[in-house]
Amino acid sequence: MDTDSHALSHHPKLKSWIDECAKLCKPDRIVWIDGSEEEKNRLEAEAVKTGEFVKLDDKKFPGCFYHRSSSNDVARTEHLTFICSRRKEDAGPTNNWMPPEEGYRRAGATLAGSMKGRTMYVIPFSMGVVGSPFSKIGVQLTDSLYVVLNMRIMTRVGKPVLDALGNDGEFTKCLHGKADLDISKRLILHFPDDNAIWSVGSGYGGNALLGKKCLALRIASNLARKEGWLAEHMLILGIEDKTGHTEYITAAFPSACGKTNLAMLVAPEALKAKGYKVWTVGDDIAWLKPGPDGRLWAMNPEFGFFGVAPGTNSRTNPHAMDTVRKNTIFTNTLLGKDGSVWWEDGDGEPPAEGWDWMGRPWTPGQKDAEGKPIVGAHPNSRFTAPASQCPSISSHWQDPQGVPISAVIFGGRRQHLAPLVYQSFDWAHGVFVGASMASERTAAQVGKLGEVRRDPMAMLPFCGYNMADYFGHWLEMGRAVPNPPKIFHVNWFRKDENGKFLWPGYGENLRVLEWILGRCKGQGKAQKTPIGHVPAADALDLTGLKISPKAMEKLLDVRPEDWDQELDGVEGFFRRFDERMPQEMWSQFQNLKSRLKPPVHA
Repeated sequence: MDTDSHALSHHPKLKSWIDECAKLCKPDRIVWIDGSEEEKNRLEAEAVKTGEFVKLDDKKFPGCFYHRSSSNDVARTEHLTFICSRRKEDAGPTNNWMPPEEGYRRAGATLAGSMKGRTMYVIPFSMGVVGSPFSKIGVQLTDSLYVVLNMRIMTRVGKPVLDALGNDGEFTKCLHGKADLDISKRLILHFPDDNAIWSVGSGYGGNALLGKKCLALRIASNLARKEGWLAEHMLILGIEDKTGHTEYITAAFPSACGKTNLAMLVAPEALKAKGYKVWTVGDDIAWLKPGPDGRLWAMNPEFGFFGVAPGTNSRTNPHAMDTVRKNTIFTNTLLGKDGSVWWEDGDGEPPAEGWDWMGRPWTPGQKDAEGKPIVGAHPNSRFTAPASQCPSISSHWQDPQGVPISAVIFGGRRQHLAPLVYQSFDWAHGVFVGASMASERTAAQVGKLGEVRRDPMAMLPFCGYNMADYFGHWLEMGRAVPNPPKIFHVNWFRKDENGKFLWPGYGENLRVLEWILGRCKGQGKAQKTPIGHVPAADALDLTGLKISPKAMEKLLDVRPEDWDQELDGVEGFFRRFDERMPQEMWSQFQNLKSRLKPPVHA
């Protein structure tokens, strides 16, 4: 076995761990990633030579590449994702659990000898600005060039990370092997007691880029609980007013609820005229820590965007489209014969000829045997792009201390239940709002259309420990932070009796955020309802927006009978946690139930 001469570390535990993994996987050689531009060019050329990458047309997409994954490996596999805590109850009822020794044994059997004839790459990476008090260091071992080149975009990699790690620093041990991509042997395993992650049998982003959901949420949420902070599935957004002052918010939405679009929001003309500018700090993950001023401060631990392509276009997200025009890796989109990429509900006409996401010849209008259109791009096809290329990226997105948070927003996709926006009564009530949030399944999601899926804080697939303890940690954070953010809930997806959306969404959502920030300053007119404070009829600035008073009334309506029915679903979900559920959550549940009862008149 050859070891690359760029072995950059003098960390005994790191070197010992790499030797141990190499002994198991038996790669032909080991290459250390240094993070240089020369290295990037060399690895890209190698990926093109092996067929893992296709170089796109340099005039249309400078510095961009195309990758096609295995057809059985196109999304996160939640049913094959496990928390390997020592005790099953510490994983909780919403996580898959496997005993640590079984996890190591099963994954180890597949990894054994799996890198013969391959290269093992050593990727030292930092989640967060290198050297920041927020940051955590990981080292990923992988036999995938695709993973290496994506990790270079999504995280900060190479020698600066090893310098920060020093000779004895703590790091998350991340071992990834493609093996033979056999789904029957695929496992994504988290070992919170060992600060380790093992992933085998997948090359797809969420399963293989171990800095992302695996470290930044599942492992980090465990670390955050122990260390007194929060690791959350949240965007971070800055809103600058005409005086130049910027307030920051975080927001947590389940999939298909517009998180990336909100993170890169473009202000409507009426609010641009008031001097508003919107800045992107992060689109997917936020780490929040108490600051010296008694507030929560947040940092985006990522370095790039790993976004869903279909549905992204110049109307829904112009900043995303500008971001991906160069230095981007596209995965499982349509590949045009002209060296372009295209996806459904994107920009422009598809190329006249190309290959679909499975590599089959494709032309526009192609249909299957049943007459249904054959899509060119997989519904979960992706782009990996540097965050620095985003036109709305905040000048503070790499501040080591993060940015101060004024508001936390939860949201879901509810056709009839939740109003456009409401504010919780206090922090504990806000935790209840987040813990009970839910979204209705769309046609793009597995399950029954319209089925209500509980997704507390949008963390159901990503919380690395028992969610009852997670709710308790949120409650504790409210007690530990003297000036915590205000908590709100939004719903852009309410429909009228004809099934049409009442609210236009996208950039118009800034009108709601303006009210939210007003409430954080003790302004913004509101009326008290059983579920929280809802904007008064004239509280939102609707200048230039064609929406009727009747539609606004429906958007802000709170119907106690609907919420009473909703409580049945909340109660059923809470009961899954038995006696581990904090009593405060049940108190909030009972308080809401009481508020929903009609007043008794003498």
